[in-house]
Amino acid sequence: MTAQDQLLRFNFDQLDIRGELVYLNNSWIEVLNRFDYPPNVQKQLGAALAALVLLSATIKYDGNMILQVQGDGPLTKVVVQVTHNGEVRGLARWEGLVPDGTLAEVFGNGHILISVIKDVGERYQSIVALEGLTLADALNVYFLQSEQLPSTFQLLVTPDCVAGFFLQLLPDSRTTREQLVAEGADHTMTELQDREEDWNRINILAATLEASELLNLPPTQLLTRLFHEEQVSVHLPKPLRFSCTCSREKVENTLITLGLAEVEDILQVEGKVEVDCEFCQQRFVFNRHEVSLLFAPPGAAMPPDGVVH
Repeated sequence: MTAQDQLLRFNFDQLDIRGELVYLNNSWIEVLNRFDYPPNVQKQLGAALAALVLLSATIKYDGNMILQVQGDGPLTKVVVQVTHNGEVRGLARWEGLVPDGTLAEVFGNGHILISVIKDVGERYQSIVALEGLTLADALNVYFLQSEQLPSTFQLLVTPDCVAGFFLQLLPDSRTTREQLVAEGADHTMTELQDREEDWNRINILAATLEASELLNLPPTQLLTRLFHEEQVSVHLPKPLRFSCTCSREKVENTLITLGLAEVEDILQVEGKVEVDCEFCQQRFVFNRHEVSLLFAPPGAAMPPDGVVH
């Protein structure tokens, strides 16, 4: 892969169309190193991770963006996350043999949940139906129906890398009804037809993209080959990397939320409390004394043996 661990945005100077390229290799290998995923599970997990990174460039946010696919099929859950500064992680859970099939065959009945959790402010969620044969199909339908923005995804997953290609028709730059009326119905219809023709032409060209080209050509060379008659501007790449947001402090807050009684029950059975991060497999261990400190009132004197009372 010529381009590594980066998100690259581009736009067509003379058209209301934008696009993105994503490349994940070291970060993807870090995800796979955390768990031994079967090939068909890797395929869905990698596609979800690439799609989410592409989606993250369509909105502005400071915080986390999460894409979760859940269903009652063999692949029960895929969860991927990207932060505003390019940190990615992901995991999948499955039962039995996962086929190399359609969304319905792989996930069964389910849905896609897209969440934006801002560091400051509200949390936004969108539910996407599992429509179409692939995750790319489902997201295309979501953008068309929910956002009224025609979009196309191409997602490629191998054991060594993940890559994605994204195109989207931008909203009409004319924002007022008065503008449309002033231009006249005939002129407006011509503009709409031109936009549709531009969108169709660019997608026909994009459909010629081959996997080997996406993996091996430098981004600028790739875009020139696909759209050699168009004026395309490429923005500076955004670096991506694997990173897990888990921490001992977050686990402590989770234990406090569980409550002292439930944590004491775990101590009675296990002698300690162990919590594993699903994403990075890091283990957090709390002994009796550490649990005592966790639930002690501020300024309280602790017994020397750390026994919870």
